Amino acid sequence: MLNTSDPASPQRLRRLCGPFLTLAEECPEVVGTVAGSFEVGDRHYLLPRFVFHGPDTGMPPIRLGLFALVHGDEPAGALALQHLLRRLVAQPGLARGYELWFYPLCNPTGYEDGTRHNRAGFDLNREFWRDSAQPEIRILEEELRTQQFDGVIALHADDTSDGLYGYTQGRVLNENLLVPALRASAQILPVNTRAIIDGFTARAGLIDDCYSGVLAPPPGQRPRPFEIIFETPAAAPLTQQAEATCCALESVLTEYRGFIAQGANL
Repeated sequence: MLNTSDPASPQRLRRLCGPFLTLAEECPEVVGTVAGSFEVGDRHYLLPRFVFHGPDTGMPPIRLGLFALVHGDEPAGALALQHLLRRLVAQPGLARGYELWFYPLCNPTGYEDGTRHNRAGFDLNREFWRDSAQPEIRILEEELRTQQFDGVIALHADDTSDGLYGYTQGRVLNENLLVPALRASAQILPVNTRAIIDGFTARAGLIDDCYSGVLAPPPGQRPRPFEIIFETPAAAPLTQQAEATCCALESVLTEYRGFIAQGANL
């Protein structure tokens, strides 16, 4: 069981994990554990994970990995995961047939320092599957390899964007999930409709290309899971970013469940 009561654990990190721990204590469907740990100087850091088991459907559960704070100065994703987990505890049916793995703190030193990079100065979202020596990357890559998720969603905030957008990485399934997710989240914040976003060609908030080294499933995983990177405008109020992201995540749960059901009937 995850424990952040150690006096050496920084207060800011404890505050972030606290709501997740409370839910894990109160709800048997939420299990809190640790994906891994590492040392920086004389400090010990954890990468927490929380698993929510939705109501059983008699079929193997759909396993999704939800990742936030890969960049330490983008807390909206972690807040969105808090909101989503609370909703699932109150309304478990939203996750019927799912096993959801929450990784709310992928870059603990960056979050503690309020920086995009980790304390070693690396942008972790350019280090995946590049034989990186960064301990956060090694822990997360092992999780991605071991868990073999059916879908991976990374949550980010962009300080150069005035609206919501997402990366689909060119796959039809990714796009079919992201379009309704953007539509749902647009109730809270506008979608970025510019033709160029983050240096890439975009259409209606969708980007087909992506930077190399971003958090993603193992390159050789087959069948290939869906992959979505969801971005909020960092200048928007944090609560609105979190609520928009939560709406997007709920949409993905609904849409992907429908996709799986349709495939089973073919």
